[in-house]
Amino acid sequence: MSTLPVFRWHLAPDGYATRRQLRARDLRPGGQDVAAQLERPRRRRGPLVAYLYRVDLAKPVRPMTPARWAALAKANTARRTCPQCRRDAGYVIPPSLGMCVPCAFPEPSESPGSR
Repeated sequence: MSTLPVFRWHLAPDGYATRRQLRARDLRPGGQDVAAQLERPRRRRGPLVAYLYRVDLAKPVRPMTPARWAALAKANTARRTCPQCRRDAGYVIPPSLGMCVPCAFPEPSESPGSR
């Protein structure tokens, strides 16, 4: 088992990129193992670590097919549908609430003797 080369922050040689940097170039790691890592020192805590992949071994991002677009639309619709009232909230339901805002915080109804 060999150890990974470790580079200081901003000092990685050309030919290495993080996942985000690969994605910005429309590439993906494509199954390759991590080739190196960056470390950014921090005070009083362990260093921040970023994993690097070789750009020459990266593969192009797979294109979105009509089926993948449909699955993504269905998943987003499910995230917007309130499980309580079954309506499309028009926004992604917050996981902390678990339901749309009107269901989570209903308006107090007027009682007949409240005037």
